[in-house]
Amino acid sequence: MTTTLMVSVKGEQAQKGEETLVTRRRYGGVPRSDTGRAEAFSDGVLAIVITLLVLHLKPPPIEAGRLLGQLLNQWPTYLAYVASYLYIAVVWLNHKAAFQRIKVMTRGLHWANLGVLFSTALLPWPTALVSEAIAEANPPDDRVAVGLYAIIGATLWVSWMIFFHVLFRHPELLEDSVDETFFHGERLRAFVGALLYAAAGLVGVLTIPALALAIFVLLPLFYGITSHGYAQLKVLGRRRLPPKR
Repeated sequence: MTTTLMVSVKGEQAQKGEETLVTRRRYGGVPRSDTGRAEAFSDGVLAIVITLLVLHLKPPPIEAGRLLGQLLNQWPTYLAYVASYLYIAVVWLNHKAAFQRIKVMTRGLHWANLGVLFSTALLPWPTALVSEAIAEANPPDDRVAVGLYAIIGATLWVSWMIFFHVLFRHPELLEDSVDETFFHGERLRAFVGALLYAAAGLVGVLTIPALALAIFVLLPLFYGITSHGYAQLKVLGRRRLPPKR
């Protein structure tokens, strides 16, 4: 009885050892973990960052009979808040879509994910600068603030490029059902996003800063719609086509 039990235990240990060896070979001997902790940590960081934005919505100094006008004069603050809120919301949507396709994490992918979170956490800072600078109606300061916002926005998309590049170079980290070329398209989408934010910044610096702010509001809408890749546009297009008779 004891001999049989020992043989059984040794057999299970040998099987686990073989599975571990196969797994190590598959991932090149790189330590890996599941995605649970990375997702939970990322959700927590994004929740804090998106909450920090509302701290810049401060009541104006109240003068008798002029409250409505004073609230309306704060429109740059509202527009900057909407732009950054939408941007962080899009980060969360893209993050969720990416992690639905990831099976395991490596140290390199953890660092790439931390890079995305680092860039996102910077957004409340240029948001505050833009809202205050435009409210003061000082054109040189407006241009500097809008340019800084564009730099941070482009930097965030560069961090996404790195994240998607890691996934493209290591398809073994993905779910079996994911096309290995999917994150090549995502990497291109992030590159275009960085260019668009840089272009919007140039528009604001060289022409009208408020125009750049309007573009900052519109860009996240497009990237929210395409959070599952450009193929999602084709799906939406097919839904709008009338049925053939």
